[in-house]
Amino acid sequence: MIYKKRITDKLLDIKLKAFGATLIVGPKGCGKTTSAKQRAKSIIEFQDEDKRENYLTVAKEMPSKLLIGENPRLFDEWQDAPKLWGAIRKSVDDRQEKGLYILTGSSSQIVNTPHTGTMRISTLKMYPMSLYESEESNGTVSLSELFNNPKSFNDCTSNLTIDKLIFAICRGGWPASISKDVSDYQLEIAKDLFEQTCKIDISKIDKTKRNPKWTKTILHSYARNICTLSNLKTIYKDVMSTCDVSEKTIADYINALEKLYIIDDVSAWCPAIRSKSAIRATSKRNFIDPSIAVAALGLSPEYFNTDFKTLGFLFESLCIRDLKIYSSTLGGEVSYYHDRYGLEADCVLHLNNGKYALIEFKLGSSEIDLAAKHLCEIENLIKEYNKKEIQCPMHLPDLKLIITGTEYGYKRKDGVYVIPIGCLKD
Repeated sequence: MIYKKRITDKLLDIKLKAFGATLIVGPKGCGKTTSAKQRAKSIIEFQDEDKRENYLTVAKEMPSKLLIGENPRLFDEWQDAPKLWGAIRKSVDDRQEKGLYILTGSSSQIVNTPHTGTMRISTLKMYPMSLYESEESNGTVSLSELFNNPKSFNDCTSNLTIDKLIFAICRGGWPASISKDVSDYQLEIAKDLFEQTCKIDISKIDKTKRNPKWTKTILHSYARNICTLSNLKTIYKDVMSTCDVSEKTIADYINALEKLYIIDDVSAWCPAIRSKSAIRATSKRNFIDPSIAVAALGLSPEYFNTDFKTLGFLFESLCIRDLKIYSSTLGGEVSYYHDRYGLEADCVLHLNNGKYALIEFKLGSSEIDLAAKHLCEIENLIKEYNKKEIQCPMHLPDLKLIITGTEYGYKRKDGVYVIPIGCLKD
């Protein structure tokens, strides 16, 4: 099978040059091991049943022996041999070299280690594949180039039809689903991940028995509220209407789903342009991939032919996923803005160089004018704030973007860029 390059590959190269060891984390099935193997020069696979018992015995008695091999040395499913962590930490200290080890493993098991590994073992978070990585976005618009040289932007055209976009949302960015040739099979990957999460992983994560039915109900409620500002009380009320469960228990389940990298909420951007009481600070409900929400709701691509409202929220979830991936090499941080006056930006993307973009997501073209108006109003609000705060003015947005599911991209007269998701890349 031909390896599809991942944006994470660039981040892993950086980690290997800066740290002695790198731990790759992320949801099950996102491609952690496959990507790690592209950089590793020797591999220990604890799931290899022919060698597993020998490996585990050595790891228990003298784990340093397993470190002997060409570097970078990959330890897949390393959590099965937790003593490795300490051995790797000590080896990094002793050798004082970079790029020695890569660790990957199941997200469904937390390992308590005696040492944190700080400054020695760095953590790299991996997401499912973006539309550009799955070769569904043509990549004619680079996000980094848009930030660095916005004047270079020319009109663009996406070849991602609405039907293909709907299918991509339902299928998700799971490498196993993208490699399948038959579309019916592709949709099964996200469904299976959802079922396994509810029946097995939710209990396996910290060895605490949990109810699969309750897990499904929580995820169903989360999916119904995806990309909204519904507070946890709303989720609690929704779940407790059908399950005999306490708020404390629901919070415990949500915490476990976050550890599994299934739930991936978006935090609020709270600038000083309004009083604190005016800013909505509730997290925006979201998943690591929109396909999990589709699976939780039990829907198919055909359903969305008559429900564009739900599709719009799922489209926003997909865009947030892709923006996190595309901006990862730039140190991107994703949040949202919403105040009690109704002024909002679906997404605020901050880079580590101080630049940021105000972003709205619109599946179709009918609400583009209103979205652009919101973005310009926030920019004007910042300008008004700066007139009062002369000594400490706030940086104006470097970009105002509307990311759409439409065919054509262009720059508006008000300075807002309209970019189809089918044109974006890192």
